[in-house]
Amino acid sequence: MDCETLITYLSDYIDNNLDEDLAAEAEEHLRTCHNCRVVLDSTQQAILLYRTQGKQRIPMQRRSRLFRQLEEALAGQDCE
Repeated sequence: MDCETLITYLSDYIDNNLDEDLAAEAEEHLRTCHNCRVVLDSTQQAILLYRTQGKQRIPMQRRSRLFRQLEEALAGQDCE
């Protein structure tokens, strides 16, 4: 399994919804690929954070400032 394939199956891997063969391939790849382990760990941490913190509303002024900062940052990127 390569990195792109692992990312395709990452959600199912986290949810334990892969058949035995795919799960074994994913685990083998994760044993040898540091970057994919980081992606897996980060994704699991984000899920855990969301579950423990729940949905919280951002005050409108702060939200507007955040979106403005994101727009400025993206405007400076050379996206293809």
